[in-house]
Amino acid sequence: MNSLVGKKVWTINWNWLEDIRFWLVAFFSIRLFGITNPPLEIAHSWRQGLTSMIARNFYQSKVDLLRPVIDMAGEKSGVIGSEFPFFNWLIYLFSLPFGYDHWYGRLINLIVCSIGLYCFYRLLRGLFTPQIAFHATILLTVSIWFSFSRKIMPDTFSIALVIIGLYCYYVYLTKQKVWSLLIGFLFITLGLLCKIPALSLLALAVVIPFLPNLSSRLKTVTLLTLSLSVIIAFLWYFYWVPHLLTTYEFQLYFPKTLREGWMEIIPEWRGLLEKFYFSAFHSYFAFIAFIFGLIIFFRQPLIYTRIALISVFLLFGLFILKTGAVFPTHSYYIVPIVPVMAVIAGFATSKLPKNWGAFVLTAISVEAISNQQHDFFIKPELTYQLTAERFVEDSVPFNSRIIFNGGPSPHHLYFVNRKGWNVTPENINTETIDSLKNMGAEFLILDKHKISDFSTSYPVIRENHHYAIYDLDKN
Repeated sequence: MNSLVGKKVWTINWNWLEDIRFWLVAFFSIRLFGITNPPLEIAHSWRQGLTSMIARNFYQSKVDLLRPVIDMAGEKSGVIGSEFPFFNWLIYLFSLPFGYDHWYGRLINLIVCSIGLYCFYRLLRGLFTPQIAFHATILLTVSIWFSFSRKIMPDTFSIALVIIGLYCYYVYLTKQKVWSLLIGFLFITLGLLCKIPALSLLALAVVIPFLPNLSSRLKTVTLLTLSLSVIIAFLWYFYWVPHLLTTYEFQLYFPKTLREGWMEIIPEWRGLLEKFYFSAFHSYFAFIAFIFGLIIFFRQPLIYTRIALISVFLLFGLFILKTGAVFPTHSYYIVPIVPVMAVIAGFATSKLPKNWGAFVLTAISVEAISNQQHDFFIKPELTYQLTAERFVEDSVPFNSRIIFNGGPSPHHLYFVNRKGWNVTPENINTETIDSLKNMGAEFLILDKHKISDFSTSYPVIRENHHYAIYDLDKN
């Protein structure tokens, strides 16, 4: 024992495990696995193909943010009434120095969502406690955001922009820094433009007029600038998008009336519930924490917070009705409400003793990531689609209009990198081909994996074991 006297005893400092920045960097690094994959995951390849298609058209033709263009509009111009293409434009900017590649969208989404998660933590740390902020941020990180924040889709991207904006507004309200107001306005406006369901989170603002510790000037400026963001988004979705639809006749989404949405959702009620009890977190443990969090949360004397979060759920409910059967049949439509669910679940897990809380967060993370690990891989049987563009480039001029038997998903036509008609395999017949030829189709590109028996009088000009090219100008 005497030999230890006067000697320094080294101990390991584990405090870094409680630093949210360490975990955000760790989860960011994990999601870099397969970041260069093409959009050929098990699910949602079609939406990623559409996003990439618009970005590539910016790069290959011209940048027109008011008129995004897709490739599957047949004889039409391809201008589509869709979300404001800010995400697609960022992909285009990445392509300028490096040349176009689809995976830039994955990296951009991951970077923005990681920043959004840190702002989420900072916002909750200011509103509640460091423990609730830490737990809620981990829960959100491993939720459906874990996989969708690396997809070429604007869903988590738009919500992350709004969260960044909300944090900037919080800085403005607490420190009166004008720069944070301007940045917050910009991010929230872009978030709403990128995906209008992000508007759900702005329902938090209903309590601002009633907060006693804010001056009238701060309340007025905050509400006016938030209202301006909403007005700009409404002008895009309810004025400009209908104009694009009327002018160019191509529509991305089909909103329902509230009654129509209700009637469509009733038969799909099991799918609707599943989006909340599983798809949101991909973890049953996390949903149990959410239920207990609701109980704890509503026993707290947090009247303004309670009203704010209830308002978010009510507004989100209206979006559910407007989407109709699309919501219960598409997992990613739950994305906007997951940050609020994470906050409520964080109330429960943060109340546990420290070691038990760490254990529960670990169990939830393992379960959630295990249920999403498949999204890090592409389907091997679909990799042949990556050869489509090279196969057709010497036989089909770039500006030719083609018929392709890709079915409803645009990602098939995306890999061919030609414009034209995406026809379901069962509709590939002489009558359809002749009809589309009269509308301007010049070539038929047949994916042999999608059709087993096909014959036509049009000649084959090139063929391999994946594709066949038919010249429709020769008969």
